[in-house]
Amino acid sequence: MGIGAAAGVAAVGGIALTANASSSKGKGVSGSSDALVFDQDDYTELTETIADAAGKDHEVVYHFYKPRDYVTNPSDDTHQSLVVSVPVKIDGKAVDASGAPIVLANAIGAYMPSSVAKATGVGQNALEMTVMGAMPGGGTSSGMPSGMPSGGTGAINGMVNLANLALVAGYVVVEPGARGRSLTDSSGAYYGTAPAAIVDLKAAVRYIRFNKGRIPGNTDRIVSTGTSAGGAMSALLGASGDSPLYDEYLKEAGAADASDAIFATGTWCPIMDLEHADAAYEWNWGTNVTQSTGKTVDQTVSKELQSQFAEYQASLKLKGLNGFGPLTARNYDEYLLKTYIQPSATKYLAALSESERTAYLAKNTFITWSGGKATFTWGDYLSHVGARKKTAPAFDAFDLSAGENNEFGTGTTKDRHFTAYSLKNDTTGLTTKRLDSDIPELLRLMNPMYYVEQRNRSRSKHWWIRLGTSDSDTSLTVSANLAAALDNIGDDVNHEYYWDQGHATNTDPGDFITWVAKVTGYKK
Repeated sequence: MGIGAAAGVAAVGGIALTANASSSKGKGVSGSSDALVFDQDDYTELTETIADAAGKDHEVVYHFYKPRDYVTNPSDDTHQSLVVSVPVKIDGKAVDASGAPIVLANAIGAYMPSSVAKATGVGQNALEMTVMGAMPGGGTSSGMPSGMPSGGTGAINGMVNLANLALVAGYVVVEPGARGRSLTDSSGAYYGTAPAAIVDLKAAVRYIRFNKGRIPGNTDRIVSTGTSAGGAMSALLGASGDSPLYDEYLKEAGAADASDAIFATGTWCPIMDLEHADAAYEWNWGTNVTQSTGKTVDQTVSKELQSQFAEYQASLKLKGLNGFGPLTARNYDEYLLKTYIQPSATKYLAALSESERTAYLAKNTFITWSGGKATFTWGDYLSHVGARKKTAPAFDAFDLSAGENNEFGTGTTKDRHFTAYSLKNDTTGLTTKRLDSDIPELLRLMNPMYYVEQRNRSRSKHWWIRLGTSDSDTSLTVSANLAAALDNIGDDVNHEYYWDQGHATNTDPGDFITWVAKVTGYKK
């Protein structure tokens, strides 16, 4: 899977809360139409039994606002719309959600389209995994995510429905559909490729902010969530708030004249920093055999990409969390072990009963358990994870077979290279050796790191970042670099790894729901 599984069901640094996600209008964007005015009386009252993060059932009465466009010039009738769910009663007790945080739960996965057009209640934002999702060749394609029901919705590899959990917690939930890379018009032109998904999420945020006082909830306390490619878009939404680089795209779509900054960001296993993702992947998993072949990848390619990672990592000039110091390709394994992986194993083992822990340690003798802490080497950790999911390059495939190649398609051209290295080594017969002129701009529009490095003043200041230690859909350095970059500029970062968990997992959803209330200052 070139992009990874999806979450169709489902991070104060001395900065005052009022400084986050300012309500200033976007610049250079078309004026809003009456068509974008939220009708607060146009709802259906529903009653459902919804389980909270601990698994306890609650009777939830809520107002469900049917799908409505969040732009005045949508590309089609299906994707650029959203639904809103507002709690009214929980277990018979009235809920006043007028000051509640608004959880913006995207369902983007594999950069494919998502839609709420058929939603009749909360938690029904549907990821559209078409035949296009089963990309052939190379072992790097973004096929149907493991655990994804054929209908396109449901729990993915342990991921939970954050929309439902947010609603039962008393928060307002907004679920936006979004365009994706498989969409084509009648002429065969692709209209959901980069930067369509992020433009749509920004337009959804502008719709919410434009309707302050009409849409329920606190429009200054929007919290985004997303997983995999959706996690990348959630991170990008948080990092790029009110950036003028998107104005022409938002104007074309007919977005509301309002801010698209959000207050806090939740991102799980983000597939991001794509122009450096191949290099990062080989640094992390270069010596592991692949699941598809049982053999290691071409080590010449792997080592060339690892060299690129060393240069990139040095250019970031990042310092690790907890006073670790400068992060380099030479010490990143030590950093990941000490900061994330060993603490993750320690947390997991400490939560087991003595008999369960004894049994686990007997099966995993590479772990030393002493003084209530787990330690092991980087090499033993890689052996424990085992086969990697992707071949090399993992994201910009030489044969253009990766889903990310399609994400950068344009017009009727389905797939394009977006790195000079893969273009140089193209195996499809391309004669050009220069990237298309629009690729650099598209990469900026799709990479959260660009806006963090620029210290975008309207970025989210609170970040929840999670990744599984066995997730070889991406490199562990990707989310760690994001966390370090944000921490280095003073943001509030809550970043942990889930021990023995793969892609698109969420083992602490209750903690996230509690975190939302904490960072937004919300008290029911």
